[in-house]
Amino acid sequence: MQHPQTPPSVEHIRNIALAGQAGCGKTSLVEAFLQVAGEKPVAGSVERGDTTTDFDPLEQRHHHSLNLALANAHHKGVHFNFLDTPGYPDFYGQILSALGAADLMLIVVNAQAGIEPLTRRLMDRARLHHLPVMIVVNRIDAAPDLLGQRLEEIGAVFGKECLPLDLPTGHAQGVVEVLHHEDGASDLGDVGGAHEQLLEQVVEVDEAAMEAYLEEGEVPPDRLHASFEQALREQHVVPVAFTSARTGTGVRELLDLLVEVAPNPLETTPHPFQQQVGEETRELIPRPDPSAPLLAHVFKVEHDPFVGKLGLIRVHQGTLRRGASVLIGPEGRSVKIAHLFHLQGHERHEVPRAIAGEICAVAKLDELVPDAVLHERHEEDGVAAPQIRYPTPLVGLALRARSRGDEQKLSEVLHKLTLEDPCLRIEHDISTNETVLRGLGDLHLRIALERMEAQYHLPVETHPPSVPYRETITRPAEARYRHKKQTGGAGQFGEVHLRIEPLERGAGFEFVDRIVGGAIPAQFIPAVEKGVRQAMASGPLSGHPVVDVRVTLLDGKTHPVDSKEIAFVVAGRKAFQQAAAEAAPTVLEPMVSLEVNAPASAMGDLSGDLAARRARISNTVTEPDGRITITAVAPLAELNDYASRLKSLTGGEGRWMMQFSHYEPAPAKLQRSLAEAARREA
Repeated sequence: MQHPQTPPSVEHIRNIALAGQAGCGKTSLVEAFLQVAGEKPVAGSVERGDTTTDFDPLEQRHHHSLNLALANAHHKGVHFNFLDTPGYPDFYGQILSALGAADLMLIVVNAQAGIEPLTRRLMDRARLHHLPVMIVVNRIDAAPDLLGQRLEEIGAVFGKECLPLDLPTGHAQGVVEVLHHEDGASDLGDVGGAHEQLLEQVVEVDEAAMEAYLEEGEVPPDRLHASFEQALREQHVVPVAFTSARTGTGVRELLDLLVEVAPNPLETTPHPFQQQVGEETRELIPRPDPSAPLLAHVFKVEHDPFVGKLGLIRVHQGTLRRGASVLIGPEGRSVKIAHLFHLQGHERHEVPRAIAGEICAVAKLDELVPDAVLHERHEEDGVAAPQIRYPTPLVGLALRARSRGDEQKLSEVLHKLTLEDPCLRIEHDISTNETVLRGLGDLHLRIALERMEAQYHLPVETHPPSVPYRETITRPAEARYRHKKQTGGAGQFGEVHLRIEPLERGAGFEFVDRIVGGAIPAQFIPAVEKGVRQAMASGPLSGHPVVDVRVTLLDGKTHPVDSKEIAFVVAGRKAFQQAAAEAAPTVLEPMVSLEVNAPASAMGDLSGDLAARRARISNTVTEPDGRITITAVAPLAELNDYASRLKSLTGGEGRWMMQFSHYEPAPAKLQRSLAEAARREA
């Protein structure tokens, strides 16, 4: 493998994320790119376990990507950074992390399977972030007779702006490029017609290009390039290409096209940062200028067994230099960049600098956390990274170290795992004294457990966790509580009068200080809030945490000698408990958005099973391939065994995804059951 070179300028950089459902061939396509570019003499194989980006032993064991990984290549003077992402929905967070670094998303579609559930989610996310998209129909050698159908599906599902950039020929043994070719034939019809359709779609965004096309029938190359990049940015055109990573068909042609049409950091949609100025949050658009002040984003953190904590960084503005001191985090702590790397899978190649637009890695900095911002001016303190909205992890396992004395090690390992994956979360349930690891699915958690044992030599015992119910109130209430305690020594005195009222669902908690005239001295106000938060950890009905409440501190009394912080903590806690009991409390249950894709023949069984689980079906769509997609909202508590049930109902052909939707009041029967259980445990 060649030593990766440093790009000469921003214009020569292409940052491309490859994403798609598991089995579509993303990793194999990266390998084919590396071979064409001369980075490897022979493309690696997922089956052999020798690919550049699937270097993790767990990936090699499972024959699937489980982590976001980076490979780079040089082709025709262009420096490519390929971000290879996992294809299982359970690792969706890793895919989203790549959005903060990529300038183009290459959505890979399996020619045999067609458009799959994750493919739809990826397109929706790319559109949400205004990220240019290109679709690659891969594995065309395995389904040459389905390619016309696949192109029609893509247009039907994602819109008429999805147009071929090349077309298969010779029964998928080759491809013919469409952008510049005006004649010829392909397996899917006339190349000239496809050429005209593509040009007409592109020039619609550029009035001058449109005039040139109408007058001359063609567009000057420089004008065509600018128009194409604008159409990509506006997603007015979504190019479609055809490849077989296994045979190499279309790979060189695609890499040549990416040199020409993939946006460089100057041409893509910018990644906006957020800056807090006083009470106002402003959007800060970075300039991909190597001479500007530094702005760089840590989009992924991993733990390398040789160098420790490693941060993958996209430089959005300025230049990051080895040996330089930079500022990191909202407080602007100064750190020194001792080592700067380009990554080629697990290999690290030290480089002297990384200019705007580049992707690099920094090691051995304790301050490296996901979404940290590196900069070099204190004016940029408080700048937050480009915002990525991650799905809420819902599937959980309660964990306990198998060996006595490993509790501290368990805490440290879980912290490392959650730093590496934005959709793994640790919770500690006070009411059950459970440490719960939550993820996006059963596979997500299973891989985390395998990693704990294989990489960190920490076996754990697991059991299903309690469902994360919550409580809230449905009407306002007030309470006054006086805490007075006299002992042989100094006494305790604190009196609190507060009002509680419900907030809209998802609003969380709000504490309002309305004390006037110093009825409670300012130094004791935080103690009251602390007591309220303690009380909210265990609600009056079922003992679950209380949410979506505003607490207003109205009045109180102090004693010149006996008033202490502890007294106001107790008074705040007791006053809240009294008010909550009078505020018509109710139990909330977590609801999830559910998407099920399965053969149409299973629709009746699936609908009946979902109804039995208290699911509300919102839509059922029949897909072009004879499958159905059912969308529904269902209680999380009813889905513990859904993966095995779906497999049984569909003969193993069903797929499903879920993500947190909202909390809503639980049925009265369930509320009574939870309240009775809480009373028995009390």
